[in-house]
Amino acid sequence: EVQLVESGGGLVQPGGSLRLSCAASGFTFRTYAMSWVRRAPGKGLEWVSSISSSLSTSYADSVKDRFTISRDNAKNTLYLQLSSLKPEDTAVYYCTRGFRTSYDYRGQGTQVTVSS
Repeated sequence: EVQLVESGGGLVQPGGSLRLSCAASGFTFRTYAMSWVRRAPGKGLEWVSSISSSLSTSYADSVKDRFTISRDNAKNTLYLQLSSLKPEDTAVYYCTRGFRTSYDYRGQGTQVTVSS
């Protein structure tokens, strides 16, 4: 059974940082592209970032140069480092198995709130 479990969300002030983690199980993690998507209050899902099995990365323009995606295949874990956070980054962040908006599994999400 494929499982994706996010953690690391929380309340942070504007300009602050957080690191999100996604623990994956039930499949051969290293062979899949993985992504992060988010849903802001009252809005639809927005693709944030992807990392391929060969470690190529891509980012939405809204987060480029502020967020960093990475993976540890030995730990079956996906990460997203969030820096220079803005109030508009407030959202539930989801880990997905797939590339950009094409995915087949999604975790339960972790809430990130950016507020002073």
